[in-house]
Amino acid sequence: MDWLYTFSGFIVGFVVGVTGVGGGSLMTPVLVLMFGIAPATAVGTDLLYASLTKMGGSWVHGRRGTVDWKVVKLLAMGSLPAALLSMALLHYLALDEKHLKSLITSVLSVALLLTAAALLFKPYLIKLGRRPDGVMFELHAHHLTGATILTGAILGVLVTISSVGAGALGVVVLLFLYPRAPMARIVGTDIAHAVPLTLIAGLGHAALGTVNYGLLGSLLLGSLPGIYLGSHLGIKVPDQVLRPILATMLTVIGVKLMLY
Repeated sequence: MDWLYTFSGFIVGFVVGVTGVGGGSLMTPVLVLMFGIAPATAVGTDLLYASLTKMGGSWVHGRRGTVDWKVVKLLAMGSLPAALLSMALLHYLALDEKHLKSLITSVLSVALLLTAAALLFKPYLIKLGRRPDGVMFELHAHHLTGATILTGAILGVLVTISSVGAGALGVVVLLFLYPRAPMARIVGTDIAHAVPLTLIAGLGHAALGTVNYGLLGSLLLGSLPGIYLGSHLGIKVPDQVLRPILATMLTVIGVKLMLY
């Protein structure tokens, strides 16, 4: 079974490298639907997996200067307390396996459908902030700070419970909040913010005993070369082709999880 986990890690890593969509949108559903891993264990393992795989990407973007550390700080001000509160609530509720499975799969399915919508309508959402004459709609600096912190808090809850949200969903919201920022800076900022968020949430799951370290090692063994190869191929695949295919796939998975 270990080699199947490694192979799945490679495929998911490859797709993440090609599309840039967060691995949680793909890895957690694969573990739950294909391998029958308990949702809580799938989420906890995937969170640590995401934090380790995104550290390299964050370092590269940091070296290139494509990370807005002020925005990362604002996002973290919302997401890290939200992640800690979410973990504390899960610990306090002490849900049995059936109810915990229901909670996680419900949040996961909603997060996947939101991610699919974000992918599909990303160009239209970006245009909402731009007028035909080229003038951009931007929030006042005071409101922008609060909106960024609130965005972080929402992502913190979604990521902690489902491991999904720090990828395409985060990028689309940041594009809307910061329409003047270059795409590379938006992506770099999103990745840099995802590292502490997924690490804190993953460690919280580890404290609850919902991390499978053997599974984590097998996934990393396949995903790291997969991401490397996918990232080199990604520039050759048109975004107009990738977005609808991936959005459709995530929608199907989200609906299946609702019925799981």
